[in-house]
Formats: sequence, C-alpha cells, structure tokens
Amino acid sequence: MLSARSLFQEILDNDEAYRLFCSIAASGEAQGGWENGRIAALVPAGQRALAPKIARHGADEDKHGRIFHALLRKRGLDPVPVPPETDYTMLLERRGIGLAHTLLRGDAPLTERDIVVYLAHSRITEQRAVDQMRMLTAHFAEHPEIGRAIVMISRDEDNHLAYCHEELLRLARAGHARTIHAELRRTVHGENRVHRDVSLAVMARMARILGWSRAKSRVLALAIRAAYVYERTLGRHRMVTLRMPRNRNALGGPASSAPEFAGSAP
Repeated sequence: MLSARSLFQEILDNDEAYRLFCSIAASGEAQGGWENGRIAALVPAGQRALAPKIARHGADEDKHGRIFHALLRKRGLDPVPVPPETDYTMLLERRGIGLAHTLLRGDAPLTERDIVVYLAHSRITEQRAVDQMRMLTAHFAEHPEIGRAIVMISRDEDNHLAYCHEELLRLARAGHARTIHAELRRTVHGENRVHRDVSLAVMARMARILGWSRAKSRVLALAIRAAYVYERTLGRHRMVTLRMPRNRNALGGPASSAPEFAGSAP
C-alpha cells in the first residue's frame, strides 16, 4: 500500500535516495537563510523593528541547512548537486515569486511594499514547510536517525508561520490590507504550480533510484496532480487566510541552538 510513511521509509532505507533528499533540503534551507539575511540588512527605516525577527528567521534556516548536512555526514555521505528541476527556491524566484535576487544583492533599502511581498511569500512557503514537517513528525518523530532533527525543524517552521501571520495582520491594520490580499493570491497561484512541478521532478528522480515500476510512478504522479487541482480550488482558501497565532512574537528572541549538530557546517 502506498502511503507517505512507506514512501519516505523507502527513501530513508536507500543511501542514494536519502542523499538526494537531504541535499535538496539543505540547499533550500541555505538559500532561505541567505534571502532572509539580505532582507534583514535592507529593511526600510519605517520597519526596522522587523529586522531582528527577519534575521532570526534566516539564522533558523541556516541552522536547518547545517542539520541536513549533519544527517548526511552521520551516514558517511556527501551532498550531491541539486537538479535544477527540483530546486524549489530557484524556481520560485524565476517565476517572480518573492523578492528578486537582483534586488537583494543590491544596497538600496527595500520599500514597505517589498516587505509585504516578502511576508506574503513567506506565509505561503512556510505553510508548505509546516505541512511537510508535521507529516514527517507524525511518522518519524521517534526515528533514531532523523527524529530529533525533524522535531527541531518542525518547531522552528511553526514559529516562522506564526510570525508571518502576525506581521501580515499588523501591516493590514496599517493600511496594506489590499496589497497583502493581492500578493497572497498571486503567490499561492504560482507556488502551487512550482510545488507540483518540483514534486513530479523529485518523484521521477526517486523512481529511477529506487526502481519503482511504471504503474507505481503513474499512481504517484496522478496523486501529485490531484493534490495540485485540490489546492487550486478547494484548498486555496486555507493558504491565503490570516489568523492571529496563539504563539505571539514567535521570532522575538534569539535563534535556538542545535548543540547536537554543532559540528555540522558544510
């Protein structure tokens, strides 16, 4: 029987598949760390109170990248280059979702609208991360090899999503509600497509590595496409809704450390 648990267990049990999974995850987290670091440095004067929270977000993402590298080293594996068709963050940027890297590489301060775009993008992508990490935690929180890592990362992703909700609601009250709504709708439209395409690309790579049958691959591809259709219709409302989180000021303190992964820098 096909299930998220059984499929991920196959990846865990195969060194080549596991190496690809951790490499893709580490690359995405490192890219997120860089983006947040640059945004924190370029925050406009009127939003300077956000800078430490954005920097904390970036520090968490950097930590996650180091954790995935540590998981590889724990098994004696080296990271592999990320196939371009599986690079979620790069494909989002190419579709114009979030802030352009050319903007982040410059020295000019961002505008308040740029901050709205950044937070709307983060609200959608962090929801995706929360959903994925909660699924892994539900099945593998007690796993001796990856359990501690996924629980730690999942907790951080919950904080990131709470922060996005709270700050977007604050900006909505400050007069940016219409822009926020438009950016959330635009972002979720593009992100859904990118997530579908990346999921199909990763599935195809895993199918070759793990020797899946054509029938199994077709079933999984149909499931990915069906999830995309659901998210484009019935599921989209959940992705663009804003609610004040129970965990207020989730990124208001220093980034948590990961002492068990302290020697994991790539």
